[in-house]
Amino acid sequence: MDICQMYENASKCSMSSKSMECFMVLSTQAQKISIATLCGLFGALCIFENSLVLYLIFSSPGTRRKPSYIFISSLALADLLASIIFVGSFLNFHVFNETDSSKEMFLLKLGGVNTSFTASLSSLLLTALDRYISISRPSKYKLLVTRKRAWAALGVLWVTCVTTAFLPLLGWNCCTLDSSCSELFPFVDDNYLSSWICLVVVLLGCMVYAYAHVLWRARQHVAYMGKQQVQVGKQNTSMRMDIMLAKTLVMVLAVLVLCWSPVLILMIYSIFAKLNNHLRKVFAFCSILCLLNSMVNPVIYALRSNELYSSLRVVFSRCRRQLRASDDSPEAGSAHKTSMIET
Repeated sequence: MDICQMYENASKCSMSSKSMECFMVLSTQAQKISIATLCGLFGALCIFENSLVLYLIFSSPGTRRKPSYIFISSLALADLLASIIFVGSFLNFHVFNETDSSKEMFLLKLGGVNTSFTASLSSLLLTALDRYISISRPSKYKLLVTRKRAWAALGVLWVTCVTTAFLPLLGWNCCTLDSSCSELFPFVDDNYLSSWICLVVVLLGCMVYAYAHVLWRARQHVAYMGKQQVQVGKQNTSMRMDIMLAKTLVMVLAVLVLCWSPVLILMIYSIFAKLNNHLRKVFAFCSILCLLNSMVNPVIYALRSNELYSSLRVVFSRCRRQLRASDDSPEAGSAHKTSMIET
């Protein structure tokens, strides 16, 4: 008999090891090693890459003042938090099979993961709207999208994400309401999970619409620049930058959909049907794709954003100069001579 069915009614709201066993789906040591390796690798790269993106944006006055990069920095911060909270909670639960001291502590950690991933999606939506306004109304872009409005939008975004993510901790959970519990997340109400899925679908739908318009206008700009090859003024340079950033964000959206689709499909399926242990195990491995998405985003920025790429080259050049200076210092020279004499 399925262990989840055994404890479905008697201990669905208990923090005992037996009540949580149905959610600890990794049954073999090989599975635990595989998922721990993937989490460790993706998590370490995600932390390094998003930290680097934040440093490149805020270390350059030219980028940290632009609303576009303010939104991108919010995305990098959300991905950074997601990698730290998700990897720690995921490994602690699925690999080390450790349960929290209380239901509230578990929902607090789950709220942190939910906040970071929801903020990541919402930051992508703000970035999509930024590019939509930039291309659809270029003459009024600087008047409509200012730094003050950008920071205000981010404030509303993060407050909304935190409030939404911690609703289960505040009382919207199956234990408090005595309602149907999710088969994928302990103590989470099925209605809350359905609402969160609807929110994610709406965010993705808005992004798809915005990016579709961006691509359509970008194609028009490409055709226009093809006819105006002789003119290389500032306006054409600005157009090329908008098109490059638009293509970058479309790549981000494509990766986002590919990484999140398996998880969302399994979440939707769990609401309408019973899940066996095999599907729960598939869901655990598919969850790593969300972390992969957070790792891939900054790589796309570094490869596609000319400003960030130029800042990255400056940082690497500075590091090389410092290494050469340390090698050419008198201390290094005397140490080299001493080693030669001893030899």
